[in-house]
Amino acid sequence: MGFIVKNTTFINVFDLLAPHTCRGCGRIGEAFCNRCKNNIILSHQNYCPNCKTISTNGKCQKCKHLPPIFVVADRDTIIGKLIKDYKYRSIRALAKPLAELLNNILPEIHKKVIVVPLPTTDKHIRSRGLDHTYLLAKNLTKFHQNWSVQKVFQRASNSVQVGSDQKTRILQAKTAFSLNPHFKPTDATYLLVDDVWTTGASMCSCIKKLQQAGVNDIVVALLAVSKLLN
Repeated sequence: MGFIVKNTTFINVFDLLAPHTCRGCGRIGEAFCNRCKNNIILSHQNYCPNCKTISTNGKCQKCKHLPPIFVVADRDTIIGKLIKDYKYRSIRALAKPLAELLNNILPEIHKKVIVVPLPTTDKHIRSRGLDHTYLLAKNLTKFHQNWSVQKVFQRASNSVQVGSDQKTRILQAKTAFSLNPHFKPTDATYLLVDDVWTTGASMCSCIKKLQQAGVNDIVVALLAVSKLLN
């Protein structure tokens, strides 16, 4: 385990010292430049991650049990590379442009917004050197004065879903998260944020727990949708 931590630290130091290059066009100076960012924003078309039906307002008419969901892009696009470098290579400079992409696909929300990142396991936070969903959520709040981050959920188990089939993921998700014992719902929009939807098991489990706690106004923001590889 010590080797993994040292390796992650080495990558972080190297990326701080070396100039960033855009993951989209290779231009030196930024981890992801404005031109490549705008290309994604201009070509964006929202869809339901559960059934892939186009849904401009986020609310799918087929999957009525789900709250409004907004997705940046498929994982097999440039977004997948950005997530890989951000999440697994710990490139912190990508948190801001990824948050900006999320912000641009979301509708205007007039109420107070509480941004809720889906929690990462402590093991992954230690090995990667960052809490990628929390950092993404923090950067998202910088675009709005009345938005704040709240750790509504905590990890009830450290099960890892990567490499698991759909049935296993669904079973794991049922017990993977629990509400913070001090959580009290308020009159706000709760914006659930995660990087990738594969089966949707984790997100749906958190949505259900919020609803059971009395939260009625929920919106979901995702960077990408991935195909489950069996």
